[in-house]
Amino acid sequence: MTRNQKTTLGNAANTQEGVESANAMFDEQGTAVGWTQAAERLLGYAAREVVGRSAAMLLPSPAEASGIAEFIDHCRARNGWSGTAVLLHRDGRLLNVSLRISKLWGQGGAVRWLVSVTEVGKLSWAAAKGSVRESLISRAPIGVVVRDTRLRCTWVNDTMEMLDGVPRHRRLGRRFTGALPDSEAAGREAVTRQVMRSRAAGIHEYQTRLPTSPAGEHTVTAFYSCLEGADGRVVGVCAVSVDATESRRARERLAILSERSTRLGSTQDAMRTSQELADLAVPLFADFVAVDLEQSVPFRAGAADGTVPMGHGLPVLRRAGLASIREGVPESPWARGEVIPVPASSPLADTLRTRRPYLEPVLDAAPGRWTDHDPTRARKISENNMHSVMVVPICVQSDMLGVALFVRTEDPAPFQETDLLLAEELVSRAALSLDSARQHARERGAALELQRGLLPQGVRGGAAVEVASRYLPADTGLGVGGDWFDVIELSGARVALVVGDVVGHGIDAAVTMGRLRTAVHTLADMELPPDELLTHLDDTVQRLAEEYAQPPSLMGATCLYAVYDPSTGRCTMARAGHPPPAVIDPHGQVTFPDLPAGVPLGFGVDAPFEAVELEVPEGSLLALYTDGLIETRDHDIDDGMRRLGTALAQPGRSLEDLCARAMDIVPGRAPADDVTLLLVRTHSLSPAKVASWTLPGDPTAARSARHLAALQLAEWGLGDLEDPTKLIVSELVANAARHGSGPIGLRLIQHKVLTCEVSDAGVSCPRLRRSGSGDESGRGLFLVAQMSRRWGSRATPSGKVVWAEEDLDAAGLAGRHAGRA
Repeated sequence: MTRNQKTTLGNAANTQEGVESANAMFDEQGTAVGWTQAAERLLGYAAREVVGRSAAMLLPSPAEASGIAEFIDHCRARNGWSGTAVLLHRDGRLLNVSLRISKLWGQGGAVRWLVSVTEVGKLSWAAAKGSVRESLISRAPIGVVVRDTRLRCTWVNDTMEMLDGVPRHRRLGRRFTGALPDSEAAGREAVTRQVMRSRAAGIHEYQTRLPTSPAGEHTVTAFYSCLEGADGRVVGVCAVSVDATESRRARERLAILSERSTRLGSTQDAMRTSQELADLAVPLFADFVAVDLEQSVPFRAGAADGTVPMGHGLPVLRRAGLASIREGVPESPWARGEVIPVPASSPLADTLRTRRPYLEPVLDAAPGRWTDHDPTRARKISENNMHSVMVVPICVQSDMLGVALFVRTEDPAPFQETDLLLAEELVSRAALSLDSARQHARERGAALELQRGLLPQGVRGGAAVEVASRYLPADTGLGVGGDWFDVIELSGARVALVVGDVVGHGIDAAVTMGRLRTAVHTLADMELPPDELLTHLDDTVQRLAEEYAQPPSLMGATCLYAVYDPSTGRCTMARAGHPPPAVIDPHGQVTFPDLPAGVPLGFGVDAPFEAVELEVPEGSLLALYTDGLIETRDHDIDDGMRRLGTALAQPGRSLEDLCARAMDIVPGRAPADDVTLLLVRTHSLSPAKVASWTLPGDPTAARSARHLAALQLAEWGLGDLEDPTKLIVSELVANAARHGSGPIGLRLIQHKVLTCEVSDAGVSCPRLRRSGSGDESGRGLFLVAQMSRRWGSRATPSGKVVWAEEDLDAAGLAGRHAGRA
């Protein structure tokens, strides 16, 4: 063996050299005359079960077997055949295979057929691994030589002469030394003997010079396997050879690409990945490269699946990557981000329609398809001497993401198939990153849309509070998280303040957060006090955990719920495992109220939540937040609370300014947890806007209530509301006298709306019901509902309050009444 020869023995399928083919030899009528161990491994049949029998036994159905003679005639007319087929495994399985049938010549013009079979799954595996060499070998012409046990050539195909320059008549019947130069004969004979002796498949690579190309040295790779007869003995050795010269060159360039492509797709930015793809190809194997993406990939995050059609049904492309060996990329008339015209008859359009690559080795042989109806492109082709071009589709499964255009201008060599294979390899690597970027953009768009729908928009605090907020998710990629906040306007000018934190991050946490926020709204509408609301919310979290079949610890949440009443200046709050609020009085004094911590929601601990009532002076600042704001890997919660208090102790600053200062305490890097901050500045209702009376619990109370309400409305200048208000207070006070106990309280509150409240010591809450035509009662609440914008009731420590709200403007009230009529 010379120094330029290399041999590898063993199962070729288990090496990195190539995909093993299962070879078998058949006579001119289709009867098996030789069988390899690789064929036995693939199809399950031993040589003794196949040799001497027709190839029809390997076909899956009698109908196909009956056409074997016609198929042989087809192969004889074309000197062979290649394609895919289905063969029957010995155990009954059907195998999808790639077949290559080569016509072999023997002495006296005798004919044999060598059938090379490769399972399609193995070829797909090689393609998935991006093996340019295997792809080239599977497409290249193959030379076949079969030698008997004395190493004499018994069968050969016509292609073999193209590989080593030895004609058929000089090879048949001779050993290696009779047909080849001594330097080559010794090496090939040694490897053939070795394969025959070990019965193991082998690969032999050698260099040769062909008479037809004396200036160039070619690399030939030969795959050796033993042919066995019916008795299992070796009857010969088959050598299948391919010209691997271009494969070797492609491997060298592929090695460079593999080394450099580690940075390809380093971000989720499709534009940057496209530019990286172009930069990798120039000047390695192209002089100019343009990457054009379907416009929804880089330019419209969250765009729907599919393509945006142009007039001729093709997707809209935008230039995303450009590279050239020339400064300024003069070859491209379009800059990155611009729409690229695609004439319907151009090769670009063909690639978009068929999703198959296009190779034009010599461009000036047929320039019309590139230049017809496209004078701009025609001028650039001429000015820059574009003489060879490839177009490779950028596809992931069934999705077309765009195309990559490779052009040679100064390199005089035209593109060859190996260049196309290399370009496909590079594009396939980039396609995965581009698809990831597209999916990320879609997920981010969907997540942001989800978050916008889940978090409150345009938070208002009514007459009770002024509001500002900030939200920073830990998952900055998607922009969603499990934190939430809310400001819910309640009856009587009161307002509920909520901050919560669901365990985890991302979309799952955001969805759970949305469900909890909805639950809090529902419970708040029931006018539950903070401790009772958290108890019901805890039940909700536990039900969610059961619904998702997850342990409660994976569905946990913390929450702080507070209710502020501007008419009394008092705030009642309770927490479930959540950090306490910061309270900053009008003079800048910071306190963190000592609230009972409570257990986090969803942990199934039967411990009651406790509410605490605080006096909150007008102009005080309440800060509700999640632990992501005060807790970091480097600082504990106490340090974070001190830093938060210092940031907020700035009397006179706006809430937006204070929010910005408070968020500045979060480290500059992405937070480890979601961060939420809700700031509210309290307001008090003027005593002149609240009027209250205590009435006796007897039938005269309704008449007194009407009289008192009318006087108060006149004093407030709300005479237009006298009639509906008198009806409302009359019905509510009458119900309290009839069904309640003890004195009756009547309160009118003028804020954004007019609120009428009636309290008594009873505990049963009224409910709206339909009255029959003969019923003497039951219509009062129906009338209240008709005359008010909304009504309801809430429990108090001493009984209950029934309330109803009216619009302050008579026009709004009249419109509502007209609509109901």
